[in-house]
Amino acid sequence: MEQPSNIPGFRAVPRTGVIYVMHEASQLGFTYVNGEWANLGQGSPETGELPGAPPRLKTITIPAPNRGYSPIEGNMALRQAVADYYNEHYRRGKASQYTAENVSIASGGRMALTRLAAALGTINMGHFIPDYTAYEELLGIFKAFSAIPILLEASRGYHITPAELEKEVLGRGLSALLISNPCNPTGQVAEGEELAAWCQMARRCHCSLILDEFYSHYLYNGELGRMVSAAAYVEDVDSDPIIVVDGLTKNWRYPGIRISWTLGPREVIETVASAGSFLDGGANHPFQTVALDLLDPKHSRQETLAVQKCFRQKRAYMLERLKHMGIDADAEPAGTFYVWANLSQLPDPINNGMSLFKEGLEEKVITIPGIFFDVNPDRRRSYARYQHYSRISFGPEMDKLEKGLDALERVIGKY
Repeated sequence: MEQPSNIPGFRAVPRTGVIYVMHEASQLGFTYVNGEWANLGQGSPETGELPGAPPRLKTITIPAPNRGYSPIEGNMALRQAVADYYNEHYRRGKASQYTAENVSIASGGRMALTRLAAALGTINMGHFIPDYTAYEELLGIFKAFSAIPILLEASRGYHITPAELEKEVLGRGLSALLISNPCNPTGQVAEGEELAAWCQMARRCHCSLILDEFYSHYLYNGELGRMVSAAAYVEDVDSDPIIVVDGLTKNWRYPGIRISWTLGPREVIETVASAGSFLDGGANHPFQTVALDLLDPKHSRQETLAVQKCFRQKRAYMLERLKHMGIDADAEPAGTFYVWANLSQLPDPINNGMSLFKEGLEEKVITIPGIFFDVNPDRRRSYARYQHYSRISFGPEMDKLEKGLDALERVIGKY
């Protein structure tokens, strides 16, 4: 996957898992408009109309003021709208409320996380394994901090108790934690008392908790319409070391708009804005205006209900089909739109995620090998985990799910 550079001065930069598999598939004719293919590796949800959802955005008007650069921190109106969104959904009746000064806007989740990484000092930064593939390069490129892995066990459903997490923080001297919640790829969710205890631990241990909440509306247990955010358990928005990253990509199903936000103490927001001043220069200005209407509480509730109704059906369908093929999930996804698929019961060689991916290409279906989620910055470990896993997405439309799962069934049938 990683080829050395032959050009003086340049290093080899690996592709993230999703980009790697898309590149390999494109060599065999995959395009996003080629109806013969089913992309069960995609990290984005379907973006079309859903029953009960608000109408989709189809046109964009660019006012004259928005043809110029955006402020590094983002459009003030959008920053306030994000603050209002969290206050409405998670902080009703609380004395401490978010304001525009607690919000920074960036061009997508990776850029928001890159700004945060660039703003960290010489510290130990903890992260879970398995977790989001793009964290690997992000945690390796900035040399100020050391990335420290925390292994989550399949036998425990990829959960860690608050007491165990605190032990990791104190024992490893962690000053920050980077965690996706709900987790990509396992689909596990920390919420309620568990998430509240994480936030209490962060305050008590003086450890910044950076939570990637891009899947926070994709919840499948309990009542429809509920969402999850650590913002609900913050006591003081300007002193609690709780930083939330989210955006329009997943929860509003607009990945192409590339608008994200960071929510946290004002001091953190000022620091990440300074990082943005040399990293990216500010988010897309016209699209920030578009985002204002999408953050309206009525709009977001309606969208969340529609998403959960649709994706609960797709989740049930995929789990049933995979089980029929002999593919299990160590823990069924409570969130996201992925199945962290255990392939160990399949015959050799397709019990290996990379082999299944390559065989799937012959049948025009794409999956993500599990090894990409063994976050290993700078390749400091010589061994890899999760060879017998794949991340299989139910983000696509139902007809694509059917096509892709039919193709996987054909692959397995060959063996």
